[in-house]
Amino acid sequence: MGRRLLSSTVVTDLLAKTAAFVDIPSVSFAEKEFVDWLERDLRAVPWLSVDRIGDNIVARTSSGRSQRIILAGHTDTVPVNNNGRARIEGDILYGVGSADMKGGLAVFHEIAHTVPEPAVDLSFVFYAREEVAQEHSGLGELIRTAPHLLEADCAILGEPTDGEIEAGCQGALRFRITLGGDRAHTARPWMGRNAIHRAGPLLVALAAYEPRRPVLDGCEFIESVQTVRVDGGQAGNVVPDHVAVTVHHRYAPDRSADVAEQWFLAYIDEFIDADDEIELIDRTHACPPSLNHPILARLAQGRPKSAKLGWTDVARFAELGIPATNFGSGDPTVAHTEHEHLRRDSIERTFAAIHALVTGTT
Repeated sequence: MGRRLLSSTVVTDLLAKTAAFVDIPSVSFAEKEFVDWLERDLRAVPWLSVDRIGDNIVARTSSGRSQRIILAGHTDTVPVNNNGRARIEGDILYGVGSADMKGGLAVFHEIAHTVPEPAVDLSFVFYAREEVAQEHSGLGELIRTAPHLLEADCAILGEPTDGEIEAGCQGALRFRITLGGDRAHTARPWMGRNAIHRAGPLLVALAAYEPRRPVLDGCEFIESVQTVRVDGGQAGNVVPDHVAVTVHHRYAPDRSADVAEQWFLAYIDEFIDADDEIELIDRTHACPPSLNHPILARLAQGRPKSAKLGWTDVARFAELGIPATNFGSGDPTVAHTEHEHLRRDSIERTFAAIHALVTGTT
């Protein structure tokens, strides 16, 4: 990897470094080769102490600073989609994970290698299995088994934001609502009760939902309610006696998961009978923007900022009492696509911002 001048600091060509990372496959559950390489590489840095828990690595400085920042990112990618090998065309890198989020890892890796005396102590957290169900999360594994390695004043998650601030994240609730009915022959439907027809008014109400738009730390969150699945029916000549409607609700971080759940149940209450069933099948917590934290405020100063409308692992840090924000290289709209890519200016802007923050020059 070549070297070039960036913001008066000689650094590795970050696009080439990211390309090298892309060329080490690390699809979810198959990150070991990449993590083994990261571990060997980081253990060679004299000012870092390195711990490995499963396929998760935490590398830390211990300079006795009064504050500590976590720089965190996931090592896994989604499955390859005709983009398993890195390809650089001009100032654009193509390849799986280039935006989400090996570019972010390359930024943190470069900081780990080039900043031996940071103005704040640093913890580099590289964790596995983010792109799959939360029960498999490597960050969750670290929280359960080695929470002391995650002690810090704040955290920056390298999710792709194109060098802009995407503050906090929304929480999510997923419900399965099962409405009952009574079976009958379709020739005599008045002898039964059609559960699928019962779902009609509920679906109309869900489609008519007007989003809440709370503004927190200058960032507008937009809540949503979406029906994502409908299952029902027995046979072509039978009045159905049940239908299951699955609904996904994203809620803003000015509400707790409990409050959001209570609101949703009240919203649909008029369509629910005593014998119907409502099951909460997924629940994730939200994370407030936290841009009033002094370190995160410095990072955000002078940069575009918006609310993260999806969910990210900043919420896990928030549950630990650690203010966190999303800030990384790469366009989030191309993540997981066949044409996923990373632009040089995006990763260099991101690196310059993180470098200035951790060296105290911002």
